[in-house]
Amino acid sequence: MAGTETGGAARPDNRVSAEAQARFPIPEAAQLSLLGSRDENLRVAEDLLAADVHVRGTEVTLTGTPADVAFAERVFAELVQLAEGGQQVGPDTVRRTVGMLSSGDGSPAEVLSLNIVSRRGKTIRPKTLNQKRYVDAIDKHTIVFGIGPAGTGKTYLAMAKAVQALQAKQVTRIVLTRPAVEAGERLGYLPGTLNEKIDPYLRPLYDALHDMVEPESIPRLMQAGTIEIAPLAYMRGRTLNDAFIILDEAQNTTPEQMKMFLTRLGFGAKIVVTGDITQIDLPGGQRSGLRVVRDILGGVEDLHFAELTSQDVVRHKLVGDIVDAYEKWQAVQDAQEQQTGGWKGGRR
Repeated sequence: MAGTETGGAARPDNRVSAEAQARFPIPEAAQLSLLGSRDENLRVAEDLLAADVHVRGTEVTLTGTPADVAFAERVFAELVQLAEGGQQVGPDTVRRTVGMLSSGDGSPAEVLSLNIVSRRGKTIRPKTLNQKRYVDAIDKHTIVFGIGPAGTGKTYLAMAKAVQALQAKQVTRIVLTRPAVEAGERLGYLPGTLNEKIDPYLRPLYDALHDMVEPESIPRLMQAGTIEIAPLAYMRGRTLNDAFIILDEAQNTTPEQMKMFLTRLGFGAKIVVTGDITQIDLPGGQRSGLRVVRDILGGVEDLHFAELTSQDVVRHKLVGDIVDAYEKWQAVQDAQEQQTGGWKGGRR
């Protein structure tokens, strides 16, 4: 009987010893930002964290296994640091913070607090570790390739760095270019003048620029040549000095066009090339210059290839899921085509 009582007492002791609890106050200045509107940040944290999260007044209580509590403490410490730094913490910030800490990707507060440019209270900054690495690479290298799927911020962040460099007088002008390659319609069938025909291909660059520069100043800057937005064909025969040059949609360049563009580099200039090698629209099965450029230039110094993935998508969460689904489907298609004796259709 005594032995049974002893055994019965041991079980709750083991359960209690396996459970930990931590309490910490929320700084008053960070409270509203940390919890979010109607506690939406708190609800996201509760869903993502294994530890139980309770807030009473200005105190957070975490309960669970020692490892779960320790992890939750790290998450809240990072979020408090962001909130105290004056950043608006939203549900997406909570998700990214948990994701970065789960994968051991450094300090979310350090990544998410890197400001690039600000306009009218809106600050542009990297939102993932890979995006921060991409931004850091632009600072360190003369030529950077940003390669990744749609929505990963590769063009947007490059534009922000270009505007930052112009504002800091590191360059005297910004040159933005894209190849005018159609995904469907042909230029000749579109109405209007040449400029009106090419405008749809350059419009995304205008849209991003409007987020970073006062819209009323853009025509003046373009007229003065401080900002130039033009099709890739307009780059031939030029040398661009003291310029920040961005080639967008580079997957739609041929190897010859890529070489032509990269050799426009002049003194005091910086080049960023962005593209998505899964969305190639070149006609007639032509090779993509972006696909082969790493094989050609992989050993060249002062040149960097930054890889962005579906985990770096900063649009709606569903966009990342769509990218993943298409990548899995393509992998299956590739495997089936290899088993049946080679590629079909010749697009690759």
